[in-house]
Amino acid sequence: MGCFFSKRRKADKESRPENEEERPKQYSWDQREKVDPKDYMFSGLKDETVGRLPGTVAGQQFLIQDCENCNIYIFDHSATITIDDCTNCIIFLGPVKGSVFFRNCRDCKCTLACQQFRVRDCRKLEVFLCCATQPIIESSSNIKFGCFQWYYPELAFQFKDAGLSIFNNTWSNIHDFTPVSGELNWSLLPEEAVVQDYVPIPTTEELKAVRVSTEANRSIVPISRGQRQKSSDESCLVVLFAGDYTIANARKLIDEMVGKGFFLVQTKEVSMKAEDAQRVFQEKAPDFLPLLNKGPVIALEFNGDGAVEGCQLIVNEIFNGTKMFVSESKETASGDVDNFYNFADIQMGI
Repeated sequence: MGCFFSKRRKADKESRPENEEERPKQYSWDQREKVDPKDYMFSGLKDETVGRLPGTVAGQQFLIQDCENCNIYIFDHSATITIDDCTNCIIFLGPVKGSVFFRNCRDCKCTLACQQFRVRDCRKLEVFLCCATQPIIESSSNIKFGCFQWYYPELAFQFKDAGLSIFNNTWSNIHDFTPVSGELNWSLLPEEAVVQDYVPIPTTEELKAVRVSTEANRSIVPISRGQRQKSSDESCLVVLFAGDYTIANARKLIDEMVGKGFFLVQTKEVSMKAEDAQRVFQEKAPDFLPLLNKGPVIALEFNGDGAVEGCQLIVNEIFNGTKMFVSESKETASGDVDNFYNFADIQMGI
């Protein structure tokens, strides 16, 4: 049995002039701009200040290796970044969609944001971190962590381009694959640590064009206390439901609460299912179920004596008409757990 299409292709071939060659087929991937890996690499540098401006990396992979006494600034989002065999370097990395992997590095100070953070065979790193998943260290020692603190105008859009939420930051929840009995391979930087003392703003003419601020109240990522010991037995959970001004409202509430002396412990942005709502909101769940279809929620935990009452007053005064959930329970020293910790089991779905 013959095939119509095979006969047509044979007829087309026979009708082509003998001296006319068949043109090669064109595919969409053949038309993509060729990427030179050398354009996305800092290698073998010493005593230099180098960087990439916003828009010059645009989601590509990047490699930093064999650098010594260098100041390195990547003011753009990227796919993954690997840092190998670097010594005494200052490094800033804009949002990374995938992983940041340090290997065989010594005496480096860093500020970075990523989906996954890994350290192997490193010594004495000080890292101001925003990480969507649990940071991991392996065969490393004297690694210190603080909360990401940085601002420049393009940074918020770069977080979106990298698929990262500024509210999903587990910077202090470290997992050590190779713990040593009686020793602690990692610790948290002092709460009063100033990021600019570790990773200063660049001073070269090219990089000064990026309008950087390290002021805490301008940081794109909310500065949280993480796993540090709480100052009070009382905590408060606030959940903001998706809407036109959810992020702005969350930032405003954080500013108001911190301004009144309360502490932001942790934040999370998640898509909730009905069973999640039942577990977190309990008897109030039916009131909030219709709101979950509008998008992910933002959850904030505040700590301090009077946090629940203080938060309810601020919400009633400033956010009247905005749908929020404010917990009425308090965490106590006896072990009662505030509703916020029910969020720990909800997988990020944004």
